[in-house]
This record gives sequence, C-alpha cells and structure tokens, in this order.
Amino acid sequence: MSITRRRFLKGSLAAGAAATAPAFYINSALAQEQTLRIYAWAGYFTDAMLADFTEKTGIRATFTPYGTNDELMNSLRATDGSGFDVIMPTVDRVPGYLDYDLVQPLDTSRINWDGALESAIEGSEVGGVVDGRRYFAPSDWGTEAITWHRRYATIDRASLSYADLWNPEHGQGVTVRGHSALVGIGLWLEREGRLPFPLLDSYKSEEAMRANFDVILEEAVKHKQMLVQFWDTENEAQAAFRTNGAIIGQTWDSTAFRLQQEGEDIAYGAPREGALAWMEGFVIPKNAQNPDAVYELINWYYTPEAGAMFVEATGYNSTAKGATELLPEATRQFFTDSYSEADLANLWWWPIQEPWYVALRNEYQDRYLSA
Repeated sequence: MSITRRRFLKGSLAAGAAATAPAFYINSALAQEQTLRIYAWAGYFTDAMLADFTEKTGIRATFTPYGTNDELMNSLRATDGSGFDVIMPTVDRVPGYLDYDLVQPLDTSRINWDGALESAIEGSEVGGVVDGRRYFAPSDWGTEAITWHRRYATIDRASLSYADLWNPEHGQGVTVRGHSALVGIGLWLEREGRLPFPLLDSYKSEEAMRANFDVILEEAVKHKQMLVQFWDTENEAQAAFRTNGAIIGQTWDSTAFRLQQEGEDIAYGAPREGALAWMEGFVIPKNAQNPDAVYELINWYYTPEAGAMFVEATGYNSTAKGATELLPEATRQFFTDSYSEADLANLWWWPIQEPWYVALRNEYQDRYLSA
C-alpha cells in the first residue's frame, strides 16, 4: 500500500484532543520488576518525561541517546539485537533491521491505537509493515530544510531553493549534513533537468544511484569552500549557528526551533523542491528483555500530555492525538511560520533506504567530506 502523504498531513493538522483513555497494563508484574531500557535520539526523553512515565505506569526506565541512524544500526548489529528494549529508527530504515534479523514484530493488540493519529498509522505502513506484520509504532515526524539567520542572509521565501545555500554572498557561512546535503543538491539538479535518472531511481538500483550521485558529488565539491562546518547530530547543527559562524544551512526543523527559543533571529523554511520529511517510531529489538514495558511506553506516549512533553523537548511533531492543543503558543507559531499549506503538500519523504543504498550513500558522503 502506498503512503498517502497528503492524508497524513491532513490528519496531523486536524486531529483534536479526543483521544481515548490510555490502556496501561499496570498489573504486569514482569514489566514493573525490570527496568525499561530506552535507546533513542539525543534529547527525546527528558528527566520529566521519564518521571511521568514511571508515575503513570510504575515502571522504571533508563535512556541512552544516539545521534544518527547509522550509530543505532551499528550498535544493534554489534550486539545482535541485544542491550535495549526499544529503539526509535526512522521508518525508511526498518526493513534493513529485518535483513539483519535484529527486531521483532509488534503485538498490535497491546497498543492503544486510538491515541495515535490515524494518518500516521496508515502513513507508516510502507517500511513499518513487512510481509503483513507491523514492526513500527509511529511516534513523531519532522523535516530537514533551510535554516537561516535573518540578520545575515537575505532569503526570498517565495522562491526558496536548495540552490540558495550556495549563493556566493553567504561566503564561508554554510552548514550541512553530508549525505542529506547531497540529496538536497540532487533535488535542485533534478528540477533543472541535470540528472541522468529521476532522483528516486537512486533508491532502486546501483546503476541509477551511481549515475546520479556522480553528477551530484561534482556539484557539491564545487561549493565546498563555502562550508563552515559539517554536522551529524542536533548539537553539532546548533553549534554551527551558535558559535561557529554559520548564517545558513540545511538542518532539521528542531535546530531552528531550539535556536529561536534562545532568542536567535533564526527562520526556517521549505524549499520549492520540498522539505526532506521523515517519520520515527518505536521498534522492539529481537532480544529485548522487557518487551512488556515497551507496550506501556507506547501507550503512555499516545496520550496528549506525553505527546506535548515530547514536542516541547524536541521541536518535532508528535503522532499523539491532542498533543498540539496542549503546546505553548510560541511552539505552535513556529510550525505556522515554517510551513505553508503548499509546503506541507510538497514534502519529499525519505524513501526506504536498503542496506546496499546506505553503503553506497556513505561512500559518496565520505568522498564529499574528504574532497
């Protein structure tokens, strides 16, 4: 089944606070006697969130952060799916975990789906459901697009493009993430008719991937002298603007959100080629010791209060119904200022990235970094 992205965004914006009461399994002795070990993106679980989860369920939880999808994959491969009870990969990476036999299917009967946006459940079927079994419970979504400092970079939102990153007026003031910058450049070159294959074909065959990325890499290297910093993690992206002199960059929406919270005159916008969009969710590793507690975590998360705590902590968008209505006005205003309805209809969702593609992608990223 194809992902109906317009329907996903329509559901995200229209869902109210009419979520049903969570179905916590607080009488699960096994879940309460053991500690839930969470392995998720840095910043995704604050002390207040962990305390609220424990208060609501009686289950202790620890949180270990990671910074990239590759770090997560490498950690699980090194331990053969052991060490943690729940992880939070992007949905496009889930099939790769099955290729290495690292995760287990969810018992969907134990999840309070009424608390989640129907559009997110449906939207996560590609990647999150494999051979008729669901491995992924959607938790959040966000984008990677253009962040700029309004005092130092002049941007026309009406014509914003990934090409604007490489305006010579920005000098050595650009920050990007290696592999996703290549995709942004690819979308720009595709719009100009300069790629040998449609960009999406890069995810279908090595021939198309190499043909496209040879062209993309050549263009990227032309502008490399404009880079003040490459980033890989959220903290690195923020530091590029905060201390290292970046005035424009291709970053996650959370980067701009957090810098705005600090009082920086930062804006965020989707280019005409489409903001790079992703969805993350809860997945249970193959050798999880406390899977019972994972269902408690998911059901806790699918409440408006928990969803709102997540958004305030990260700046990303929760899939919990009713979370938006509990957010501070400034948080809601950031979303309104960053995305027009046309931007939301034009999101470029990351395709499934199979292991062969990730290996080639990393090869081209390494060549970009070392050029």
